[in-house]
Amino acid sequence: MKRILTALLLLAAVLVAAHPAQAGTGPGRLQIRGADISSLAKSEALGGLYRDSRGRTGDALRIMSQAGLNYIRLKVWVNPADGYNTKTQVLAVARRAKALGLRLLVDFHYSDTWADPGKQFKPAAWEAMPFDQLRQAVYDHTYDVLDALRRQGTTADMVQVGNEINGGLLWPDGSNSSWAGTAALLGAGYDAVKRVSSATKVVLHLANGGDNGLYRWWFDNAAAQGIRYDVIGLSYYPFWHGTLEAFQANLNDVAARYGKPVVVVETAYPFTTGDDDNWPNIITSAEPYPGYPATPQGQSALLARVADIVRAVPNGRGLGLFTWEATWTGVRGNGWDPADPASGNGWENQALFDFGDRALPALSVLGRG
Repeated sequence: MKRILTALLLLAAVLVAAHPAQAGTGPGRLQIRGADISSLAKSEALGGLYRDSRGRTGDALRIMSQAGLNYIRLKVWVNPADGYNTKTQVLAVARRAKALGLRLLVDFHYSDTWADPGKQFKPAAWEAMPFDQLRQAVYDHTYDVLDALRRQGTTADMVQVGNEINGGLLWPDGSNSSWAGTAALLGAGYDAVKRVSSATKVVLHLANGGDNGLYRWWFDNAAAQGIRYDVIGLSYYPFWHGTLEAFQANLNDVAARYGKPVVVVETAYPFTTGDDDNWPNIITSAEPYPGYPATPQGQSALLARVADIVRAVPNGRGLGLFTWEATWTGVRGNGWDPADPASGNGWENQALFDFGDRALPALSVLGRG
């Protein structure tokens, strides 16, 4: 009997070593178990509802907190057409979140609309500014939002200076075709963050989380320019950004190469191929990543795998992950285009609440972290 038990234990050890991500053998719970909920304020204003796993209607923030999430992420636009994702909503949602013990990541887009690798458009009010004035505008805007949070007792715990800045920010001035401009604008944001709170961590965020060549090129240049930051942030969408193995290799490499902790500030996966708002979904495949169907179980398994990969980053440098956009359900009027209330969002099949507004199993999976 003893020999059989020993053999079984050895077999279990071999299986765990061969499949560490699936086995969930990382060292402890993730520090960050988060969700981007930038859409929540507008959803609620338009009548959006959220229910827990038992179907009881409640506050989405409380439902997420009770499931084990401990962090939220909120984006900030400068002067968006619909008046949402501004300081006003950030302050209101942050107050609610902090009252529940949740921590806060603020994501500055430095735009009136979406900023990502394909577009980093200046806010209209900043369009004609000479460079020195533009740099001051970055500082002033960053300071204004963060200081307002501090004064209401909800200081940001982490701050992104820019969103998916693969090609820089505030084009053309901050394009990294001229790294000096990129460095100066990022430096202005960093200085504003630290002036409000030296304890707040500054995140620099790129997309394409499986592209190690991109990350080495970008952060090597950042080092050469003396760009300051505390944490490397990544977007990783498995249907766009390479294999899970490439993602894992990149995470491990950049954490070691730059000596910084890493956090996945955006990831997601569909729980269905269905549609709930008569607007085409962005991801429609029945199996967007091999082995992980677009079902509630597939969503849970894929996000758990991403969490395990982050947890396994050597030396405890894998902080955690945020799903994007957890509360962006199919609420009429809460669409992709802030200038067009008739637009849908194309993402409701990747939220953490189903088409009946009920919390999906992935919410509890992430909460267990």
